[in-house]
Amino acid sequence: MSSASRGLISRLRTLLITPNSPSTRPLIHFKTFSSDSLALENETEIDTIRSRIIEAKPGIMTPKSRRTGAIAVKCGMTALWDKWGERVPITVLWLDDNIVSQVKTAENEGIFALQVGCGQKKAKHLTKPEVGHFRAQGVPMKRKLREFPVTEDALLPVGTSIGVRHFVPGQYVDVTGITRGKGFQGGMKRHGFAGMPASHGASLSHRSLGSTGQRDAPGKVFKGKKMPGRMGGKQRTVKNVWVYKIDPKKNLMWVRGQVPGAEGNFVFIKDAVYKKPDISQLPFPTHFALEVEDPEELEPLVADLGDVDPFMAAD
Repeated sequence: MSSASRGLISRLRTLLITPNSPSTRPLIHFKTFSSDSLALENETEIDTIRSRIIEAKPGIMTPKSRRTGAIAVKCGMTALWDKWGERVPITVLWLDDNIVSQVKTAENEGIFALQVGCGQKKAKHLTKPEVGHFRAQGVPMKRKLREFPVTEDALLPVGTSIGVRHFVPGQYVDVTGITRGKGFQGGMKRHGFAGMPASHGASLSHRSLGSTGQRDAPGKVFKGKKMPGRMGGKQRTVKNVWVYKIDPKKNLMWVRGQVPGAEGNFVFIKDAVYKKPDISQLPFPTHFALEVEDPEELEPLVADLGDVDPFMAAD
């Protein structure tokens, strides 16, 4: 008997069994749905979402907490001398009216983040979706927006101001910006190649790149080869930048060394990832000014340089 015949016979036997047999009686599970139960579930979810109340009040920072960052305008570079007479190269950054323009939560957007706006801009210079976004949040028009991921305990309500006192002199920060565009450059300037001989043995190839490949095998130039091309104009991050001084009155910050970007460009500042600051010294989730505090009377704050003269320590 073939396999097809055996399958047909087994199928017929199954159909001939009485439907009232308890061995073949199907088990059907019914689940009732009603509009009342669905409405109750929806109300419960809505109440859970609305139960999150974000207040602008100081909190306790934990090692796993992550604060928001800020947007600054690069004003330029200068040099200062500290109290020991050491010359410090300085970049001046201006935090121009930073406020929280949107709050993102895990219930709505799937993440905890704060959107921060910087500067001012007229409505006629913005697109209609941008104007609608600012009006829906109830905040003034901003020139630059940036989203900073935060932890749940570091959320701030919309409209909270973030000043230069969000950072503490002496801490380390990471600064992100767009580097200066250099245009199309050769291999010596772009990658630091040594070039060809300057006198003997080179004819019109003193700044040439040199060989870029092999012979018949592989017969091609590998991808990623360092060659002439466009230089600069890319987002780069300078890590572990030391905050030397802050001026709460003018919202200025002095940091040591250079940061990416030209004068007038926006840069984004956040707490350093590698050289983490002391959580006991940082305002969390940000600095809240006192009602009796007059911003015009605030004095600049300088990082603590210690009591030992570094030039006399070797003696």
